[in-house]
Amino acid sequence: MRFEAFSFGSIRIDGVTYQHDVVIDHGQVRKRTKKPSKPFREAFGHTPLSAQEDIPWKCRRLVIGTGTGALPVMEEVKREAQRRQVELVILPTAEAIAKLKEHPDQTNAILHVTC
Repeated sequence: MRFEAFSFGSIRIDGVTYQHDVVIDHGQVRKRTKKPSKPFREAFGHTPLSAQEDIPWKCRRLVIGTGTGALPVMEEVKREAQRRQVELVILPTAEAIAKLKEHPDQTNAILHVTC
């Protein structure tokens, strides 16, 4: 998987530009569906990552890119990672992309690109 460019509002992976948050699950890229987390928006001032989303848990490590640090990750997500024995790495998206290059076969990701 090649990360070719990342800037506010877009990310280019393997020649495809995405202008929305993405989920990487065993090398497959799909759009992050935020709708299940929308009810929590008011409490966080931003739509957080909640356990109600389709999180790609089948991995040893889950990297969450928080944009510039704006994406809140709910405590229930952290507890679920611990319960599943998945290493949870939460970093600004630029740093998360670099982290994804380490052990990519064992790592899934959720990358926030819009702020």
